[in-house]
Amino acid sequence: MPLSLCYSATPLLMRRFIRSLSHVSSRHLRYSRSKKHSSSPPEGADDPPFSPIVKTLDPKPELPPTTLQCSKSQSTPPFHSDLPFDFRFTYSENDPAVRPIGFREPPRFSPFGPGRLDRSWNGVSAPVVGKAASKAAAEEQRRSVLGEPLTEEEVLELVEMCRHNDCSRQINLGRNGVTHNMIDDIHNHWKKAEAVRIKCLGVPTMDMDNVCFHLEDKTGGKVIYRNINILLLYRGRNYDSKNRPIVPLMLWKPLAPIYPRLVGNVADGLTFEETKEMRNKGLNSSPLMRLTRNGVYINVIERVREAFKTLEVVRIDCAHAGTSDCKKIGVKLRDLVPCVPILFKDEQIILWRGKITQV
Repeated sequence: MPLSLCYSATPLLMRRFIRSLSHVSSRHLRYSRSKKHSSSPPEGADDPPFSPIVKTLDPKPELPPTTLQCSKSQSTPPFHSDLPFDFRFTYSENDPAVRPIGFREPPRFSPFGPGRLDRSWNGVSAPVVGKAASKAAAEEQRRSVLGEPLTEEEVLELVEMCRHNDCSRQINLGRNGVTHNMIDDIHNHWKKAEAVRIKCLGVPTMDMDNVCFHLEDKTGGKVIYRNINILLLYRGRNYDSKNRPIVPLMLWKPLAPIYPRLVGNVADGLTFEETKEMRNKGLNSSPLMRLTRNGVYINVIERVREAFKTLEVVRIDCAHAGTSDCKKIGVKLRDLVPCVPILFKDEQIILWRGKITQV
């Protein structure tokens, strides 16, 4: 064969050889894939370490039907309390005479829970159902529970037991004042102790007489010791924890209603220009005092009254007390001094003493 023919035939033979190899490899690959993805091993294959294990599933036990049986006989009746006053979230920090102009939540949502109280919630309070006991009868019952007044030796003994800061029978009274659930806490302490120590902090300390009145009026006890912001509430000689009044608990704190604005655009007795001048004068003056958060504000009222003897406008710095407490302090000052709040700005209270004839 000529050499030229050999060279021309070589590429043809190579192409045939490569084509045969690719055909064999593709067929081998298809066979290996079919073996790999086969669901069952071929017949006659016996490989115990890798033989499939057949798992038998245990039958699930049949559960009884979980259907809710709603019947009137099984539902718990609502609580009934014989306390002769309307239930409110706080008794000492709200004035019942001031009616709100709106609500932040629907009044039908009672904080006592749905169907747990036989009194309806009107957004502010839960009024007494039916005829309430007369004040004379309630006072007579309270007097019978208190019994004979304590002697000085008995008072000193109770004070010595509760005068330490680490007293286990202590209730902290904060910015919300005398709250509804606090009444139940006091009766719980009275189960094992004759007196309970109450430590007052924040805005309620501006009017401690009001705090003492509501504690005695709502619990039936008597304040036998009072030192600055520390109170000692006595339960009475004839107190019986088994006959304690029913106090249904509030499950959550209701949102505060919307009340009229505390400060108007123009103060009463002044024109717009005079009001603006008084506000600027108060902002540029030095603060009479600086109030801290959860402090003791017992002497604030007296200091403001003394300042108004020589000053027409007073500024109080409440930068560390918070915006909410700042407005509460302004309301207390307006009612107790009395005076006219003309500005709340940047947690600063500007007070005007009013006309000389009005003071």
